[in-house]
Amino acid sequence: MEGTNPVNKKLVAALSGGAALVVALTGCGGGGESNKKANDWAKTVCDEVQPQLKKIQAANASIQAASDEQDSKKLQQTDSEAFGDISEAYAALAKAVQNAGAPPVKGGEQTQKQAVKELNSTSKAYKDLQTTVDKLDTSDKAKFAAGLKGIADELNKLSNSGDKALQKLQEGEVGKAMAKQPGCQKPKGTSTASPS
Repeated sequence: MEGTNPVNKKLVAALSGGAALVVALTGCGGGGESNKKANDWAKTVCDEVQPQLKKIQAANASIQAASDEQDSKKLQQTDSEAFGDISEAYAALAKAVQNAGAPPVKGGEQTQKQAVKELNSTSKAYKDLQTTVDKLDTSDKAKFAAGLKGIADELNKLSNSGDKALQKLQEGEVGKAMAKQPGCQKPKGTSTASPS
């Protein structure tokens, strides 16, 4: 049995996938002048987004930093705290989109409802992962590794499943407006892409 290391690296890989969900939210700048309403709406949301993105990144970084951790108990604690933070961040993102009101686009209300629902369910999914990690048996390395593998699989599903509503939120005028907001741009020093 090679211990928890390879599995924890899997967890890290799965998490970077999850980070893609947030990056999806942070679009990249589109040309053209957006209308003022869209800009105002985007600013309201994006001002709230930035601290949450940073929180999610910090949580991902702590899991990455622990990828060589041999002590199951420490690893469990790190992963648990990270999942808790990520869960809180998604809940805060949902609240930000909720509080901003419907984006000023056709079908904006529906789009907003979907995005809020999705962000909340992502938050709940991470909360569930935290509960799962907390229940893992750290006294048995093999069992713990098997448990972590299950969590990595869940994470993969989580990052592959729905960022559709978030993408929809970023279509058209609102997407262009969001891309221009510093708050919706990826924080500097992210480890998701390595410089070529």
